[in-house]
Formats: sequence, structure tokens, C-alpha cells
Amino acid sequence: MNKKVSIWMALLIGMVLLLSACGEKSHEDVVKKLDGKLEELEGYKVEADMVMKTGQEDQTYGIDVWHKKDDMYRVALSNTEDEKGNQIILKNEDGVFVLTPALDKSFKFQTDWPHNSSQPYLFQSLVKDIKEDEEAEFETTDNHYVFKTTTNYQSNNNLPYQEIYIDKKEFTPTQVKVMDKDKQALVEVNFSEFNINPSFEEKDFVLEENMETNSEVAETSATPEEDEEMSVVFPENTAGAELTEKKEVQLEDGKRVILTYAGEKNFTLVGEKRTSAEALSSPQEVQGDIVNLGHAVGALSNNAIEWHFEGTDYYLASEELTKDELVDVAQSVIGKEVK
Repeated sequence: MNKKVSIWMALLIGMVLLLSACGEKSHEDVVKKLDGKLEELEGYKVEADMVMKTGQEDQTYGIDVWHKKDDMYRVALSNTEDEKGNQIILKNEDGVFVLTPALDKSFKFQTDWPHNSSQPYLFQSLVKDIKEDEEAEFETTDNHYVFKTTTNYQSNNNLPYQEIYIDKKEFTPTQVKVMDKDKQALVEVNFSEFNINPSFEEKDFVLEENMETNSEVAETSATPEEDEEMSVVFPENTAGAELTEKKEVQLEDGKRVILTYAGEKNFTLVGEKRTSAEALSSPQEVQGDIVNLGHAVGALSNNAIEWHFEGTDYYLASEELTKDELVDVAQSVIGKEVK
């Protein structure tokens, strides 16, 4: 009898161990698996859509990410309504650049991007945020492992939380929701393609090649009439200030619009569009941070932020707005003048 009991006990223990092995992975198991996948990666190509919910209407943009080990990145941000607004964040052996091919302009940053801030469309950054948040929440669904973590946005403290969805089979991200202090999702990144260890050409991460190839696309998509037009664009978010002056300056080859806002915190917004701007022989050096405005990628310093959008140069300056407020106002510069 005792022998039969021992046999049954052994079988029961074996079944329990088998079921445990086949059960859901723990938080630690998934993090370990993600770490291992990153170590094995020689590179990846990603296609995604990013939805910004920071304005009166949702704005959707396409994102193509190329990464080659160890530290080569190419992030192309495309505007579905206007190809002239396409931009590229490029990191190669020469530095970090933001390119606007249609305007023949480029910024060169003194920065540790992408390692100095959260990046919702970069696999490495998402895993880093998961690992560094000791209080990260973890749960499973039928198809995903879900992590709820804090973020590390150097230029925008208004987005402190995120939800990261990891595919159970592939261990790659499928969706990221970046949320405000009330846990409302203001940014959503939805991954449609995630290709592991693709092939790359040497020119893929060369600045001149990226400027020339994408500039040709932008040129063929524009008409002369479109190049000459400049719409006056106002911020939807004014940080409590009101428009006190609007000044239009006709240039020999374009137009400049200066908007002055006054209130508890004053600021000035300048928009400028030229029809015969000469291409810069070398990138413009910037002392500041890269900030993704959704509709454009900008250069943020202590008291100003500048960016390009739909063929127009924008410059927002204030001695009183914080960095977060500068970003909030700049993100909302997408509304046209009401006649």
C-alpha cells in the first residue's frame, strides 16, 4: 500500500512540475528572454504608425525604424498628408542628425540620443524602461505580456507612464501607449512589421545619401504653386497667453510671420517660408535635445524650440515657458488661421 502511495505521489509531483513548466512566464522570465533577444540581434527594421492625441484632432504619422548593431539608427517620420514634411533622425559614426530633405536642411546634435530618453518606437529603449522600473506592473493576456512602467522623457514630464505590449511568440513589441498623469493615452505606437536581422547597405546610414534620396521624392510631390504658399498657423495651446500682435514681413524670396503672445507667460512664434533657400553645405550645430512633436522633430534648448513642418521653418522662444510648456505649445502648432 505504501509502495502504491509513493508511486502516486511521484506521478503527482511529476505532473505538477510539468504543468509549471508549461505555465505562464513570470515577470523575470520575460525580462530575461527580452535581454537575450537583444543580445542576439544584429539589427532590425520596423514599420509602425504613431497616433498623437495631444490636439483637438488625432494626428497619425508613419514611422520606419532601421537599427544596425551596435549604435546605428535611422528613424523616418512620414507625414501622410504632405511628403514635404518627412523627416529623418539619423545616428551614425559621425553623430546624431535630424534631416528635413525637402528643405535641404539638417541639424547636428551634441546628444546621447537615443539612450538619454524614452523612445516608444525603439526596442532597446522599451526593454531599458522595463528593466529600470523596479515597480513596473506585469500581466498577461491571450497573446501578449503587458508591462506598465514609468517613462524617462527628458523634454516632456507630462507623459510619465506607458503600457508596453510584447508578443508572446516573437518577444517583440506590438503596441505602446504613452500616458499622461491621469493615465490617459496621448501617444500610441502600433507596430505592423518587425523584421529581425535584415540586410543593410553601407549607404543606408550615410547622411548625404539620406538627404539626396528623400529630397528627390519631396521635389516630385510638390508643385510650384504649393512652394509659394504659406499658411499662417496658430498654436491651439497658448499656455494661457493671448495673441497681441501679428506681423507679416515680405522677404525677397518668401514671407515671415511673427506672432506675439502675452499673458502670465509671454512667448513669440516665428514662421518663415522661402522659395529659394540655398542648401546648407553642412548641418547646423544645435546645443539642445531632440524632441518628437508628432507632426515634426524639433531641436529644444532651454528657452526655445525650432522645427520644420510642411515647408516652413518655425521658431518658438520664451524666457518664461518651461521646457514642457515649450513642447506643449509647439505640438499644437497645426491649426490654420480662421478667416
